[in-house]
Amino acid sequence: MTTTQKLSMRDQMVATIAELFERDERTALVLAAVSATQFAPILQRYPQRALNLGIMEQSMIGVAAGFALEGFIPFAHTITPFLVERPLEQLKDDFCYQGLGGNFLSIGASYDYSTDGSTHHGPADVPLLMQLPGMQIVVPGTAHELDQLLQAAYANGSPTYYRTSVAEHNEHLDIEFGKLKVIKQGSQATVIAVGPSLEYVLPAVEGLDVTLLYCTTVAPFDKETLRAHAGKGEIVVVEPYYEGALVPDISAALEDTPTRIKAIGVPRQFLHRYGTLEQYNAALKLTPEEIRRRIEQFL
Repeated sequence: MTTTQKLSMRDQMVATIAELFERDERTALVLAAVSATQFAPILQRYPQRALNLGIMEQSMIGVAAGFALEGFIPFAHTITPFLVERPLEQLKDDFCYQGLGGNFLSIGASYDYSTDGSTHHGPADVPLLMQLPGMQIVVPGTAHELDQLLQAAYANGSPTYYRTSVAEHNEHLDIEFGKLKVIKQGSQATVIAVGPSLEYVLPAVEGLDVTLLYCTTVAPFDKETLRAHAGKGEIVVVEPYYEGALVPDISAALEDTPTRIKAIGVPRQFLHRYGTLEQYNAALKLTPEEIRRRIEQFL
């Protein structure tokens, strides 16, 4: 859809779902209290297929599965840890095991709710969901990309997770679901930037003789494009969640090529101090300067 002003990913999520509700009578929405104000027009206009269950996240996934079993295309939405960690069993059994299609849209990753502590932080979402067979995972880097990906994949019959965040990059890119995008080409190494990480990776690799690939679909991972641009097998992946989640897929894609892989992302540790998003990035060494230093050190 075309927008006249820059929207946040959260606002774009609401706008895109509202548009899909207008044109596709198969759509359904289930909320667990979060964003009920933003979705109020949909809840009021379509009470038979738009529900707010309150803070009942596991029930939210179960009700969404019920909609899917009746032929609807459900959207379920809440904060990252309440959408992934709390109802993980329901996502596994109700959707992945049964092969149902559905769309799960989060906000707050990885630490957008930086001052709310571990209960509201969500850096484990992508690594956890990658353990569920059949789960598709989308990590857009801008509101525009979220709209593109959601429009393309919402009705593809698979359970699909959309990870939205306050953090965005400033590039205007047309991307394709399931495909890596080549940003630039070089010979020394291949760097993969996932979603909003591109904002920090672009200045980090400026002047470096590296190929830069941009990833917005984490699962299914585009192994073909990676193989075509892997070069010498020196791979760096920069992820906005717990580091290393993509390493198994990268390794599998390059199983016939001698490969070294460096994963840069959120360290696997609890964050006990409070601060802003920028302060967290600095403390976790996820600034452009630190990412460049770590790439150069690896090479």
